Amino acid sequence: MNKEYLYTEIANGIASQIRKGILKTGDKLPSVRKLCTDHHISMNTAKRVFLELESQSLVDSKPQSGYFVSNILSVKLPLSEVSKPSLIANNDEPDELINKVYENIGKKDITIFSIGIPSGDLLPQAKLKKEIINATRTLKEGGTEYEEIQGNLKLRRMIALRSLQWGGNFHENDLITTNGGMNALSFCLMALGKPGDTIAIESPCYPGILQLANGLGLKVLELPTHPTTGIEIEALKKVIPKINLCLLIPNYNAPLGSLMSDENKKEVVKILSENNIPLIEDDVYGDLYFGSNRPKCCKSFDKEGNVLYCSSISKTLAPGYRVGWIAPGKYKDKILKLKLLHSTSSISIVNETVANFMKNGYEKHLQQMRKSLQNNYQNYVHTIAESFPEGTKTSRPQGGLSLWVEFDKNIKTTELYDLAIKENISIAPGRMFTLQNQYENCMRLCFGLPWNEETQSKLRQVGNLAKRVYKI
Repeated sequence: MNKEYLYTEIANGIASQIRKGILKTGDKLPSVRKLCTDHHISMNTAKRVFLELESQSLVDSKPQSGYFVSNILSVKLPLSEVSKPSLIANNDEPDELINKVYENIGKKDITIFSIGIPSGDLLPQAKLKKEIINATRTLKEGGTEYEEIQGNLKLRRMIALRSLQWGGNFHENDLITTNGGMNALSFCLMALGKPGDTIAIESPCYPGILQLANGLGLKVLELPTHPTTGIEIEALKKVIPKINLCLLIPNYNAPLGSLMSDENKKEVVKILSENNIPLIEDDVYGDLYFGSNRPKCCKSFDKEGNVLYCSSISKTLAPGYRVGWIAPGKYKDKILKLKLLHSTSSISIVNETVANFMKNGYEKHLQQMRKSLQNNYQNYVHTIAESFPEGTKTSRPQGGLSLWVEFDKNIKTTELYDLAIKENISIAPGRMFTLQNQYENCMRLCFGLPWNEETQSKLRQVGNLAKRVYKI
């Protein structure tokens, strides 16, 4: 049997026993060695079984003791609903609300649950400072010269090398660096869309994408999206005659944290390619997986060069460095022309710094960060179950930074935001993530803050304020 299938089958069997209550909270699972003996598998395959179960928050590992059934299943939080947006393009942008929330960026006296970036406490700041100094020493003219238009060669080589993890198989010449992930998406939309064109996206969707599409004069069509598995394929098929572009975040999208299956990614690529509709893929969260393997991307299944793959280090390493990239496929010339027109060159010193860190230290940093984020997610869920109003629903992210919270219809999260900000807490109301009148009772929480007593206290406070809004 294929090893990939075998470890998944064993993990699914144990997961089923846990969910049915055959294995209960606190029960000790068989050791790695016993799993090897029972299933005639290697140590590596057995370890992957437990990593997969950990990624689903079903088991916890205890040093020197083994694996135990997690107590997260004792938390009875229902799954968020599948979104049901209108399949008619809409452009009712919540500008005032978005601006009100985002103006809190950088304010040190506010606990920011609203912005989807990792806290500096989770980032290797000291090592990055050293790499900045090294970059000024090694670059010609200390980094004061322009880079070549495609971007830092060393960085493009490192990105190409890392793409092998998910089947990207990039060559350095396939890539163009940009000033962050939004700059990458902006180039793609400008290159392929024109005012009046219609773009299909997930719903709910990251506010920056909504604002960007609106600003470029595009009509936005929101697709029904499952909180665990992403967009509904049948809904996409129905709107094919109406759309000119598609932009998706298949891996741990913001704000749901949903993850599309490989089968669905492959199907989406096929449908769009057959209809000559470009797919812009935003993969900024792909490295933040909780399981044993990085998920594949839509670009993994692209044979025609129809997928424009975009990513950055803004969610994994240094938001303020503004380092991103595009693998634009057959649209490379269009993207290069736009980069020359709008920015000419990326920032030499910063790109050199990131390239060096990717070569030495990035994987270890990501391993630590993924573990911290998974623990944070589990702590958030426990605190929400203890402190939030009865009936609160949440998404089930298997990676990323976002947790979607759904309240009773009587709770308006715009009102909750106003109460919370008075207590120096910022949340992201659900209305920010759509151009339609929906998600008023929802919000996005970022679990990228360090988990400590203060974070837990502030999260409990949000729950208590939500109860107050309900009574109002």
